[in-house]
Amino acid sequence: MGEGDAIWAPSILPHSTLSTLSHHPELHFGGKMESKVSEGGLNVTLTIRLLMHGKEVGSIIGKKGETVKKMREESGARINISEGNCPERIVTITGPTDAIFKAFAMIAYKFEEDIINSMSNSPATSKPPVTLRLVVPASQCGSLIGKGGSKIKEIRESTGAQVQVAGDMLPNSTERAVTISGTPDAIIQCVKQICVVMLESPPKGATIPYRPKPASTPVIFAGGQAYTIQGQYAIPHPDVWMPAHRPALMNSPFPMMLHNWTPRHQNQ
Repeated sequence: MGEGDAIWAPSILPHSTLSTLSHHPELHFGGKMESKVSEGGLNVTLTIRLLMHGKEVGSIIGKKGETVKKMREESGARINISEGNCPERIVTITGPTDAIFKAFAMIAYKFEEDIINSMSNSPATSKPPVTLRLVVPASQCGSLIGKGGSKIKEIRESTGAQVQVAGDMLPNSTERAVTISGTPDAIIQCVKQICVVMLESPPKGATIPYRPKPASTPVIFAGGQAYTIQGQYAIPHPDVWMPAHRPALMNSPFPMMLHNWTPRHQNQ
């Protein structure tokens, strides 16, 4: 199952949905899904995609990958993180329903732990909520919002979580970000309800998955050498050629920003 697959299924289904599923053992929602009704309940394999910033991804991976390894082992879910030097990454969680939500809970509680740790070095007194971003096919967002916003209001009120559906699609995709904020328990209940909606309203047409692109790094020229900025350091850039006859400004002792640089007098 590829990273682009977006498959949704709830961990707890209403009776009407269970009845429907029992007559449709195989359902396809943006990808492949196996669904079986057994004595123990509904056995569903699904995939949830999360959009995270680099710092959040670092928290999930942990030192030498220990945190994500523990999450995989204890939840039983597959947790894959997209490659690339990007400001945003896609975290794909795949597995049986119970494993999915166990992994999701571990991520939410890890983020809460990070917030608590950051507050110990901060004068802030009120604890900010945990925030996660799901990536959802845009064709399903209407069902999630509901007529006049009724469905999303119902989810907010019953779970206590804040839910926001982005108005615009993510770049070069047919997916939108759905931001969920609240306590870890509220977030988990909210995701379960979102999954019920996604199951009952499959995506229409093909879904083009969102794939984050690397950030364009500014290039600085100084002393005849090209540099890119990585964190607090200037790293020599091997792919930029410096001409032998540089403009006079290039010989200035002050570095010149070539990207996003505009002479001050032009803005006045």
